[in-house]
Amino acid sequence: MKIRHLSKISLALLTGLMSVDALAEEERAGVTAPQLSLPYSEQKYRGDIGTTYLNSDPAQFPKQVAAPEGAPNVLVVLLDDVGFGQFSVSGGGVPAPSMEELAEKGFFFNRFHTTAVCTSTRAALLTGRNHHVSGSGNITEVATGYDGYTGIIPKDTATFAEIMRLNGYITSWIGKNHNTPTYETSEMGPFDHWPNNLGFDYFYGFMAGDTNQVRPWLYENQTPVGHQTDDDYYLSVDLADKSIEWLQQAEAIQPNKPWMMYLAPAATHSPHQAPRELIEKHKGRFDGGWDKYREETFARQKKMGIIPKNTQLTERPDSLPAWDSLNADEQRLAARMMEVFAAYGEHVDQEVGRVLDFVESMPDSDNTLIVYIIGDNGASSEGGIPGTLNENAFFNGVQMQTEDMMPYIDEIGTEKHFNHFPAAWAHAVDTPFKWVKQVASHLGGTRNGMIVSWPEKFDDGGEVRSQFTHVIDVAATILDAAGIEEPRSVNGIAQKPIQGRSFLSVLEDEDAEEIRTSQYFEMFVNRGMYKDGWWAGSRSFDPWNPIRNQFNPLEAEWELYNLDEDFSQANNLADENPEKLDEMIKLWWATAASNQVLPLDWRGSERFSAELMGKPNLAAGRSEFVYPKPLVGLPEASAPDLKGKSFTITAEVSIKDNASGMIFTQGGNTGGWGFYMLNGKLAATHNYIDIARYTATSDEPISAGDHKLMLKFEYDGKKGEVGKGGFLTLFVDGKRVATAEVKKTAPMKYSLSENQDIGTDTGTPVTYDYRTPFDFEGELKEVVVKLDS
Repeated sequence: MKIRHLSKISLALLTGLMSVDALAEEERAGVTAPQLSLPYSEQKYRGDIGTTYLNSDPAQFPKQVAAPEGAPNVLVVLLDDVGFGQFSVSGGGVPAPSMEELAEKGFFFNRFHTTAVCTSTRAALLTGRNHHVSGSGNITEVATGYDGYTGIIPKDTATFAEIMRLNGYITSWIGKNHNTPTYETSEMGPFDHWPNNLGFDYFYGFMAGDTNQVRPWLYENQTPVGHQTDDDYYLSVDLADKSIEWLQQAEAIQPNKPWMMYLAPAATHSPHQAPRELIEKHKGRFDGGWDKYREETFARQKKMGIIPKNTQLTERPDSLPAWDSLNADEQRLAARMMEVFAAYGEHVDQEVGRVLDFVESMPDSDNTLIVYIIGDNGASSEGGIPGTLNENAFFNGVQMQTEDMMPYIDEIGTEKHFNHFPAAWAHAVDTPFKWVKQVASHLGGTRNGMIVSWPEKFDDGGEVRSQFTHVIDVAATILDAAGIEEPRSVNGIAQKPIQGRSFLSVLEDEDAEEIRTSQYFEMFVNRGMYKDGWWAGSRSFDPWNPIRNQFNPLEAEWELYNLDEDFSQANNLADENPEKLDEMIKLWWATAASNQVLPLDWRGSERFSAELMGKPNLAAGRSEFVYPKPLVGLPEASAPDLKGKSFTITAEVSIKDNASGMIFTQGGNTGGWGFYMLNGKLAATHNYIDIARYTATSDEPISAGDHKLMLKFEYDGKKGEVGKGGFLTLFVDGKRVATAEVKKTAPMKYSLSENQDIGTDTGTPVTYDYRTPFDFEGELKEVVVKLDS
């Protein structure tokens, strides 16, 4: 600014110093000067200031930072747990007309890669850095504490959303957030690692690795929305509705400001749930089994040009059964689970398709860059060999058997079960590759399809791109398309360089040079190294086995493939070319050391235990918890840990005759505890991971009036032992009224997405003796939980 009555010399000097900034402002509104530090410097007033407003130049407000001229809108879609040969767009058996339509308008990438699990892929996508560099070497639930495995996206790896937001974009995140530490997901935060502080102006979705599709617990920004209760509710529909609603608001309120949306549906991650009419549509389609599915998909992929003509179909691993080896019940159950899975996939294609249709109807649709990533890893085998009614059983190291599940076959696909199909189906929908999710050593775990469309710049639709690309390249490509430079500092924190590379050149020319000639992979000590067409891989464990015994990564076998000649990794060349293999192994170790991959950790289900791993916990160090009023939605990771110990729950209540309702619950239909009244009687149930339920119920109803109710559980295991049983006793005013033996308890996790509620049960029920929501009928004066130390 200039002050009246300054000397002419002072005035000239000050004006000269300001001229560079003034010129920069003319070039781009709201940007005071080209700089690589974000946010941009605040603008200061540049007019003449007198003694009053009467003899001063007119006031001017600072201009908002504007995005570069012509910057496109950006829509990033990321599906969950998808095999390369799953959807029809890449030759699979699950109908996906919306994806097919987008691919006809854009480009299908058949050599795009992810990290092999969800948290890690999502962190790499958001930051443009490798997943260990982004602190996300594995899912947040199995975080350790080493820099590469904290489950925390560091401040020195800012997301592309934050960079865009600080450059004039409005941003939103709809759907799954699996990038906040589990112990920071309660209403009390801290909120540093929630979407609103990762660069997103708006968030609507769930804060977990998975969720019930019919009864999810949702947040809007940092405010709990709670569980949904409508009978016809499905999460994919809700997320599409919210996406369209946000886009409508953006267009109505700020039509000249570009937007960026990150849409992350829960599908097709377990639980596999879909509308009944869609499930019935697929009845009988998969009776031929997974071996026939692989052959048919492989043939379609070749015909469509999705894979090269000389591609070979890889063999089914010996540890997976042939379809013809199954008995009648096993085949019937497996076919039904695949029918449900196909319906689930078709449903999400329909709902994302609604969002794509709306984007196409917007005035600036041609200048919208769409990046549709068809899966954050390969298909999941976490249902085990026979499949499961409860994916959480896998995370507890327990496998359901066919005879356990057959009585409930007609309930598969409903809210009652957290079902997951058999491992061999996962392998089948990863056609033509070997292996599945988690297995970063092979393409079945890491290769996903991707569709990219930007009509204003590239109108050669319906083409396949075969350059080697990785999820870290998406952030660099988006910033390149928007004309935004990579910053060296964001919010005062010096940044680690973005490791991804823009693939805009690949969109321009199908014969463009490779943008990525080297890339490492690691997940649960499944290791892979790509370099100039060669791939070396070392697999650690069968992914469908959660029990991981002793292992020596220095002695593990490595395989070698020439991907330029062998698209599917069918021919292991390790014995023929030991020198190349040795070179690739050494390169992996060197790359791992520089990317925070070390130390390697192959442990399985025990890493889900916050107590065993020493993870931070809002309840840690306390043995007594007093709740003076009802409470809902406290995540398990922030609640008293009831596993592997004795405890009591005491409640001061005032009730009327025949009262019902939940006093205390932790978990849901995937496992946990419920302490409740039902038709006047006092009851408690332990749900052993949907395999067995142990219930104690008083013989007589509790009379109206004030009472002291207590649940006492005496654990029959030593300190440090998990999964043992115990004895359950209920008391009313100090008098024992019910007992039950609990033969087994959930050892590691009750759920990845259910919560602790007091005074109600808003999620799925621990037992189907009652229905949710299950509000306590009466006054709940105080609930006290005491843990036996």
